Amino acid sequence: MTFDPASLTFDAAGLIPAVAQDATSGEVLMVAWMNADAVRQTLETGRVTYWSRSRQAFWIKGETSGHVQELVDFRVDCDRDCLLVLVHQTGPACHTNRRTCFYTAVRDGAEVELMAPDKGA
Repeated sequence: MTFDPASLTFDAAGLIPAVAQDATSGEVLMVAWMNADAVRQTLETGRVTYWSRSRQAFWIKGETSGHVQELVDFRVDCDRDCLLVLVHQTGPACHTNRRTCFYTAVRDGAEVELMAPDKGA
């Protein structure tokens, strides 16, 4: 069966959430948005491409920072309304220069930062 991005369930803005996960460790790195063209570009190039809601433009992860996400596997959830992209991540995934965007935990009612920014990034 050939995959057609039109088979996905996009929201009213034409977007679908995409969870980026490290293909080796299983660590969840970030969540971003894709439109149908970003899905196509990701699958065609192997470079994960998102849609920036703030800039209203394509965002190829790592294009300016060098923190590239190389696509390893592309998965669609059972409802076809969320994507999982398994990636090889070069450098930090988060714009704060942390490995993951999920660096803040809530423990006993308080926020706890689990990691500091990568100084070398």
